[in-house]
Amino acid sequence: MAGPGGTDREQVIGLLKAAFIQGMLAKDEFDQRVGQAFAAPTQAELTALTADLHGDLVAVPPPKPVRTQGEESVVRARWVLATATTLYAGVWAFALIPSWPLDSEGDPPHTIIRLVFLTTVIYLLVLAVATGTMVGGWLEKRSRRPSLPGQGEQFRDGPEAGASQIGDRHDGGDSPGPGVQAAGV
Repeated sequence: MAGPGGTDREQVIGLLKAAFIQGMLAKDEFDQRVGQAFAAPTQAELTALTADLHGDLVAVPPPKPVRTQGEESVVRARWVLATATTLYAGVWAFALIPSWPLDSEGDPPHTIIRLVFLTTVIYLLVLAVATGTMVGGWLEKRSRRPSLPGQGEQFRDGPEAGASQIGDRHDGGDSPGPGVQAAGV
């Protein structure tokens, strides 16, 4: 007979979480039962873990990943940029590939020149806005990331403070570095 599946274990752990949240289980007992749920070789042992709990418990669903506003705009900006680039390349292909009838001076029609110029201006504007949106989203995401303790502190008060914290740099003067005794003392 096969043991319990992953879905069964997740359901039992969800019920245990609900019981813990409602105060029916202490933290130690909750941890012990979750460990037993992962180790239970049979469905009967898995079911026994929640048998003494009330029947009105509802399993806590696993949390869904939350998409931040910055991430969504970066994804949209990439699609806008890809679409604009494709359209811009299509306009250039339209302008360059066919052999357009030339005017009396041997120049291509003015409408084709205007079309290429106008699409270039529009494309550059779209490029600037999309790039700004992507960089803004990246900076926003980066600013929300917690920094590690001690990260970047060695140069916070200037290079002199960092050098004294590191302990192996010397300012070039006559005084010895930290931890070094002067000769003859």
